[in-house]
Amino acid sequence: MQRKTSSFSLLIFLIVLAIASRFLPHWHNFTAVGAVGLFGAAFFQNRIWSYAAPLCALFISDLILNNVIYAQYFDGFTLLSLDALWTYAAFAGLVFCGAKFLRRLNTKNFLLGTLCGTAVFFVVSNFGVFVSTTLYPKSGAGLAAAYTAGLPFALNSLLANVCYTAILIIGFQYARMWASLTTHVRA
Repeated sequence: MQRKTSSFSLLIFLIVLAIASRFLPHWHNFTAVGAVGLFGAAFFQNRIWSYAAPLCALFISDLILNNVIYAQYFDGFTLLSLDALWTYAAFAGLVFCGAKFLRRLNTKNFLLGTLCGTAVFFVVSNFGVFVSTTLYPKSGAGLAAAYTAGLPFALNSLLANVCYTAILIIGFQYARMWASLTTHVRA
């Protein structure tokens, strides 16, 4: 019961962290949402929770962003915009990559998981922009233009995923160590 409670508390903490990172001032795509998915893939035994953390954070923050901050760009209340489904799929792909690489955590797997997850996010989300908007002509050149325009965002995503994931992993390991030390001291 204690482990389940602490895992649920960790899930809630990660969701709140990811939501907060979208509202604090940041560079484009430099948020903790991807890192929360990567971290969850490494540490949650229940794989559903590793997907739930970033997707719930994204959904809750999108509700606020779409209906409060950017309400003038939508016709009425927006539960979920159809083009956002590409972003959700991209984050799910990122978590899938994290699950493949980060179950055995070491520096090589950390870098591979973060890089692979960020690349999947980039490919899926920019393809989504290409097919679901009128920004680019529906041609090979239009697709290339969509990916080219997304490159600066990809760099920010990669940097955010590396930084936030490293902070989460180190912080979690430190908290585990601290909890273990304080348990042994009390005993």
